[in-house]
Amino acid sequence: MTQTFSSWLNLLLSSGWATLLEYLGAHVLLCLLPAFLIAGYMSAVLPKSSVTRYLGPSVAKWISYPAAAAGGFLLAVCSCTILPLFAGIWKRGAGLGPAITFLFVGPAVNILAIAYTGAAIGLDFAIARIVLAIIFGIVIGLTMARIFRSEDIHIVPSEAEALFGSEDASERAGWVPFLLLVALLLVGTFQIPLLRDLWFEIPLGLQIRPATIDALSRLGLDFQGALLIVLLVLLGISAWRGLKDVLEGYNRWTYLTVAVLVLTLLIAGPAFSMASLSIGINGRFIALILLLILIASSIRHSLSQQQRSGWLWETWRFVKQIFPLLLIGVFFAGILKALIPEAWVRNLAGSNTLLANTVGVFFGVFMYFPTLVEVPIARLFLDLGMHRGPLLAYLLADPVLSLQSILVTGKILGRRKTTAYVGLVSIASILAGYIFGLFLSIT
Repeated sequence: MTQTFSSWLNLLLSSGWATLLEYLGAHVLLCLLPAFLIAGYMSAVLPKSSVTRYLGPSVAKWISYPAAAAGGFLLAVCSCTILPLFAGIWKRGAGLGPAITFLFVGPAVNILAIAYTGAAIGLDFAIARIVLAIIFGIVIGLTMARIFRSEDIHIVPSEAEALFGSEDASERAGWVPFLLLVALLLVGTFQIPLLRDLWFEIPLGLQIRPATIDALSRLGLDFQGALLIVLLVLLGISAWRGLKDVLEGYNRWTYLTVAVLVLTLLIAGPAFSMASLSIGINGRFIALILLLILIASSIRHSLSQQQRSGWLWETWRFVKQIFPLLLIGVFFAGILKALIPEAWVRNLAGSNTLLANTVGVFFGVFMYFPTLVEVPIARLFLDLGMHRGPLLAYLLADPVLSLQSILVTGKILGRRKTTAYVGLVSIASILAGYIFGLFLSIT
């Protein structure tokens, strides 16, 4: 009995460990690292007024609602962080409708989660998550504004416009590095021939023992994956020493952190060949080099020393808060994969029906995971046979309709508005998953 339990426990731990190593050695770093940099940049450099100024009461609906959706996407926050921002812009005169759109779209299309979704599940799925979340977010906002139009908050327009602020030249300059960072994310995420196909190969001139290759293969790694894990560990150590006090000034660990970060991106870009021990130079690698040069130049000319320090600090704050949970989530997903019978998932959500999409939303409400952790869990469900339609319903509902978010929203909006909001989001998530599933069946 004891031996059986020990074997079963070893199987679970081995499954979790193998999944974690496979994740760390994969090219998800090409999406995660730029995504963390973008999130830190938006938090430290781009003023929130740049995002929310178009939500004022005098702004036309055809501007305020798309701006609310874009604001939710650009602020890159989780369901917990979006709630105080939502309360703030609503009470500052944004109006219930645009504020609700902002509340739904923010965590649903968090740029960190979208980037990881594209790498782990597929670019088509990530695009569907963005498009359908924005469409239904606007519809939910318009519906809520219509239902509760007599209870909406109104303040003097001139006072609201003063609160929302106006853009100045320094803010406009800050968008240049941001757009280059987004381009870096897209280059790392897109799987298109222009970026993926090899241009030429460079021999490494190294000899790797067959025993080492076999050992890496048993772990699900290749030489490039093992090297990325080593760099990631070094990056964590140097960031801990170099970024925790970066607001007080740079030290040699700070410069080492930046150097290792750049090196990690460059190592993840090309295609390494274990057979010929060579580096395959592709369009992605060339694009990464060019973009990193442009980003360095634009940061030097656009950002002050204080802004650069704040950016590094905010990026490190995001990493500290999210990345450990992400590693735990990936490990946990590997264990669940060995525990959950495929038949359960296939029977519950293996087809694209309204019932299956409802099950996906139910998973999202009661199986809440922190930001980004929902993606490896979604990958787990996909591997176990969940249809991609219900899977999308789960990913839309999970960051928006967690039990704790519902409770906090109730304190802000009151019981009637919260009940309507939860109902609309549930229906929207079910329909979004069902529509995406139908689209897949005809393509």
